[in-house]
Amino acid sequence: MNIAWKEMKKNKVRFLILGSIVFLVSLLTLIISGLANGLSQDNAALIKDLPNGQFYMTKDADENYNLSRIKKSTQDHILQNQKDAAAFSIQMGFLNDRDGKQRSVAFVTSTDSKLFTNVKKGEVVLDSSMKDEGIKIGDTLTNNQYSGKFMVKGFVDQKKFSHAPVAYINMQDYKEMYRVNEMQLIFKPGDDSTQGIKGLQSFSKKQFLNSIPSYNAEQMSLNMIVWFLVVISGMLFAIFFYMMNVQKIGLYGILKAIGLKTSSLFKIMWTQMILITVIALALSIGLSQLFNNIAPKGIPFSLTPATTVQISIVFLVIGFIGASLSGIQIKKVEPLQAIQQGEV
Repeated sequence: MNIAWKEMKKNKVRFLILGSIVFLVSLLTLIISGLANGLSQDNAALIKDLPNGQFYMTKDADENYNLSRIKKSTQDHILQNQKDAAAFSIQMGFLNDRDGKQRSVAFVTSTDSKLFTNVKKGEVVLDSSMKDEGIKIGDTLTNNQYSGKFMVKGFVDQKKFSHAPVAYINMQDYKEMYRVNEMQLIFKPGDDSTQGIKGLQSFSKKQFLNSIPSYNAEQMSLNMIVWFLVVISGMLFAIFFYMMNVQKIGLYGILKAIGLKTSSLFKIMWTQMILITVIALALSIGLSQLFNNIAPKGIPFSLTPATTVQISIVFLVIGFIGASLSGIQIKKVEPLQAIQQGEV
């Protein structure tokens, strides 16, 4: 530890450059991870907030919930045997406010269930983000496909689907608007088994989320960027310590000649890696949490402590691997040969 710290103080500029790069890469990784989590919540909070369970849609829908139509007899049979289950439908649409301005929403309706907000005919409950649009409880909203008017009865927090605020409406109103009699999906909570139902295909929550095209493409792209940055950080450690080790071959030869073990030389390198990474991560976590608190409402950003800890551990592991790979040459150093090279 003492030798590692003395070397870092002697070569401040080199280690400061590496620390700065690790800081910037880790900060960018945390920011993108927070953006990925925020977009995930903004895209599918309606589904993500449901408990673990199974989603069912018709097999001939080709894993597209929009094409799924569950027969009334099948729905009734499932709901009778599974009291906590619920049938629900989702459709993108719009509502006109009192000034005639269209507001994009995701209409959601369901059978009577604690898992979803149930409303009476002619009523609507909206995601709380609609408050920022000037909509208040008691306002009347219209839809070109609906003969009546919707009265706003209340708001719910964090209910989004496909980046649109959810609008809970009555089942009869939904059927009138979309000229359908069947529901699209059935959800059975608390059962992660793949219990088969004739004519229906089952999905876990994760599988169902990945079946939503916009969600899957968005998360894959952002996660790929995150892991790409993590790999870059590992390469930076490997390259930096490789160059440092090349310059210190003679020094390593002398240290080995006086009896210092190879494992001790590795410990010096690992100590330097840990110090650099911990300091860089501490700064990047502090700034990312600050951004998490001050980010404007319009930016879907959510960086949880669990995500922060996971990324920090990954950075430490990848830094350890990168530094260790670069240190393989330390093991090959022959004291006499290194000293004769004159590279101290």
